Amino acid sequence: MPRFHYKAIDVKGEKIEGTVEAVDRFDVYRIVRKEGRNIISVKEEKERFSFSLSSLSKLNEMIGTVKLSDKIIFTRNMAAMIDAGLTISRALTVMQRQMKNPIFKRTLKQIDDDIRGGSSFNDALRKFPKIFSPLFVSMVHAGEEGGVLGDSLRTIAQQMDRAYTLKKNIRGALIYPTIVIIAMVIIGILMLLYVVPTLSSTFSELGADLPGTTQAVISASNFIIEHTFVTLILMALTSGSFVYALHTRIGKRIFDAFILHLPIIKGLVHETNAARTTRTLSSLLVSGVEVIAALKITREVVQNSYYKDVIKLAEQEIEKGAPISKVFLEHDKLYPALVGEIIAVGEETGKLSEMLMQIATFYEDEVAQKTKDMSTIIEPFLMLIIGAGVGFFAMAMIAPIYSLSNII
Repeated sequence: MPRFHYKAIDVKGEKIEGTVEAVDRFDVYRIVRKEGRNIISVKEEKERFSFSLSSLSKLNEMIGTVKLSDKIIFTRNMAAMIDAGLTISRALTVMQRQMKNPIFKRTLKQIDDDIRGGSSFNDALRKFPKIFSPLFVSMVHAGEEGGVLGDSLRTIAQQMDRAYTLKKNIRGALIYPTIVIIAMVIIGILMLLYVVPTLSSTFSELGADLPGTTQAVISASNFIIEHTFVTLILMALTSGSFVYALHTRIGKRIFDAFILHLPIIKGLVHETNAARTTRTLSSLLVSGVEVIAALKITREVVQNSYYKDVIKLAEQEIEKGAPISKVFLEHDKLYPALVGEIIAVGEETGKLSEMLMQIATFYEDEVAQKTKDMSTIIEPFLMLIIGAGVGFFAMAMIAPIYSLSNII
């Protein structure tokens, strides 16, 4: 956390100086004013880098992360201890001893210090947006205000657990096709480096008249061998350009649209986003968060930009007095029709959060089942791709050999 040097005037009118750790300058003003002092000036201290164990520790903190599984364990245990009657500060002290992740341990220590200094739990969490999402902070805030912090933490843990399971299922389904595609690329490069040059020299010695496909393969092989460094640079630039494009607005929109129209995958994308939207919204509403605020947080949780647009439109329609279900029913090409219908029933019966949770559970189960069957579904398509690759190489390199054997 940054350190700031400040000059201030105390209640006696005397000038004093001090140093404090804070998130930003505004946080410095808040901390110093709590002590009854008025800020004159604030300046951030620039630390000189020195290579030491402390520097390595700081570097580890900068590049390290806190696993979702650690946050789930933390949230569940906090809920249990708070329900058992422990204060937040004491519960945090217990969690500090349990946590093995040094980044998370230090974060919990700073949160504990803030709470002992008079800060609320949600304000202390808000200082660490990379660890605690707006969804997490908002639900804690609602739990504190409603006096049901334990219940809110338990709901958060359940929400994160289901999100973790959903992500794990999708990732597991993509492992098999990813391995196959990577293996194909590696084998193709090895063929170009070692097999094609041997066949190429044979064709040259015999003076064979090669078809266009064979010449294209040989040219690609020669280029890779003669310009290996350039090839590596081109591959790196291509990968870098693709990653950069995904971080631009236009690039992300194109990629999101591509995913939404990809056979087999698109159904899974629809159901995954439906589950994520409804579970997040349900968790927030049941914790007491206002509808518009809940939708704004849900919009941050959803990854696909087209789904973000629908949720943003829902915010605007609700401000005009329209029901939530209206927008979801109008966008049934993104959200399954069942989502809008069940939301409408929830609004009519006054059980919106319960209905949203039912939708979330239904689509999470659907995604879990489909990801289990994903390997079986994708396998025929992978076989077609592999067959096409092998067939192309066979036609390009083996067909000329048969032609030469017939001449001989």
